[in-house]
Amino acid sequence: MTSQHLLPVILCGGSGTRLWPLSRETYPKQFLALNGDGCSMLQDTATRLDGLTPDIPKAPPLVICNGEHRFLAAQQLHEAGIAGARLVLEPAGRNTAPALTLAALAADAQAILLAMPADHIVNHAERLHQAVASAWPLAREGAMVTFGIVANRPETGYGYIQKGQAMDGTDAFAIQSFEEKPSLELAQSYIASGNYLWNSGLFMVRADQWLQAMAALQPAMLQACRTAMDRSSRDMDFIRPHGEAFAACPADSIDYAVMEHLPGNDALGIPARVVPLDAGWSDLGAWDALWDVLPHDDQGNAHAGQTLSINTRDSLLFSETRLVAAVGVENLVVVETADAILVADKFKTQDVKKIVAELKAQKRSLASTHRKVHRPWGWYDSIDDGPRFQVKRIVVNPGARLSLQMHHHRAEHWIVVKGTAQVTNGDKTFLLGENESTFIPLGHVHRLVNPGKVPLEIIEVQSGSYLGEDDIVRFEDNYGRIPE
Repeated sequence: MTSQHLLPVILCGGSGTRLWPLSRETYPKQFLALNGDGCSMLQDTATRLDGLTPDIPKAPPLVICNGEHRFLAAQQLHEAGIAGARLVLEPAGRNTAPALTLAALAADAQAILLAMPADHIVNHAERLHQAVASAWPLAREGAMVTFGIVANRPETGYGYIQKGQAMDGTDAFAIQSFEEKPSLELAQSYIASGNYLWNSGLFMVRADQWLQAMAALQPAMLQACRTAMDRSSRDMDFIRPHGEAFAACPADSIDYAVMEHLPGNDALGIPARVVPLDAGWSDLGAWDALWDVLPHDDQGNAHAGQTLSINTRDSLLFSETRLVAAVGVENLVVVETADAILVADKFKTQDVKKIVAELKAQKRSLASTHRKVHRPWGWYDSIDDGPRFQVKRIVVNPGARLSLQMHHHRAEHWIVVKGTAQVTNGDKTFLLGENESTFIPLGHVHRLVNPGKVPLEIIEVQSGSYLGEDDIVRFEDNYGRIPE
């Protein structure tokens, strides 16, 4: 689009360490289905503006995400029916201000950027639509607008926005000030005054106005982002900013880098405005927030998966693979996955990130990866392992193919469970059907392809002196994973 339009900018970075063990670096919370609707948080965010008034022309979203998650993000957008989305791949995490700057540099100068973190929950999308419609004329005229959540309790974990003068003819207010995460006593006084809103992390601003603000307030950040985009490359449907140039960019949030400098800064010429938003919002920062948004039974418990509770109150029971049963407990969070179990005090779930830090210090893969690992061609699940062997269940999507590769330290035995496999094994290429198998000796070049219309499922038995995922030498790859 070249005319003035709304460009949803989905900020899809972050690792979600406080939602471990479900959220991990290779599959963080924005890709998880946590809201009970079967859709991931990214998918919910990408479809959140469906039904927005046609008076506001809307372009397909621009997604800013980690390069390691590019195929996962693209697949989830495709599954959600999102056509025409562009993905900008951050070479490194630098917080939200550089991410929005990359988006502004990739957008038309007059585009109205709507920055939406991919890990938020909004239960009443129609109320968000109303707030966006209120902010639209303000952003078109050059204001930077944030959406302040109507606070319903004295929350000490959020920042606050103090409302100033009401803007005539709109639902918006000037912004008097931003306040840091307050003490409980101060938060109670904010709620009692009725003059404060929670800072949501949702922003609307015209692309050229954002770049003007960055030039005045964060010139080093803008220059690094501009250089990275000027030297960017195209990889399939992805935009790759230059890694070395972006690595030189300072890290900061939209709030700290720009927004908090705008109130009272008349010389900059960018008014700061806030539109109140009461739409069932949560940033889902930790397990207690998920307990808060999920339905409760008559004892105040939230359940997900196979769970059973007796004489249990105000707890979250979350099961991924097995039955989780609780007896006689209160205010607990119990989360079960295939390879880890978390038990935590519901009021101390912010400290779950310390578990992740300790796992990293011990160099344990549980900090970053699940037993089930997603790949651009499908996924695999390491179902058993021991000295010199490992067993994987591998599922390859229709039409997808693994890289042409070899291993120095392991041999592999493939058994087809479902579908049809096209196998390259050394200098031979052949088809295998269900219940058929092949053996790939150590050092043989090989490839697995699904030529069919249904998912291909195989069991792979690895044997050898070293079974790590880094023992892969790729010769050809459809997904750009061969180093230059």
